[in-house]
Amino acid sequence: MKSPGYYRQAGVLLFGVLLMACSATPDRTQSESDVEPESEAIAQVRPGAETSRPVLALLEQANNASRRGDLAVAESRLERALRIEPRNAVLWSYLAKLRLHQGQLDQAAGLAAKSNSLDRSQNYQLQADNWRIIAHARYHAGDSEGAKNAQQRATTLLQKQ
Repeated sequence: MKSPGYYRQAGVLLFGVLLMACSATPDRTQSESDVEPESEAIAQVRPGAETSRPVLALLEQANNASRRGDLAVAESRLERALRIEPRNAVLWSYLAKLRLHQGQLDQAAGLAAKSNSLDRSQNYQLQADNWRIIAHARYHAGDSEGAKNAQQRATTLLQKQ
């Protein structure tokens, strides 16, 4: 049985990264709250019970690296975890958050979409989180309408819970 500490640490993974990515002040006229409402940004997506111990250990290492500001190490640990569990939708979502923070907007949106396509558990929180990543990426790319549409999808998914 996996200890609660694993889930807590894995859930914290990239939380700081996501917060830093969301705290950037855009140069656009649209308010950031139109893209990612604060109340929806609070919930965290955690790895499922089926996540293996080696992957949880890699997530812990990635989390520690992220807290130290060593995003290259966090990235390598996430990519290694994905080589072990390539169909783990939560891992793809974490990598999408990291790419968003790195300013790789297209890749962030693509990874979030991939995460949604891999999610077979009807995890609405995960899917909504991915749509918020897509909204954020679109917003920072200058696509306000696309960002609104993606945010609306996130809101709709959260209402299904």
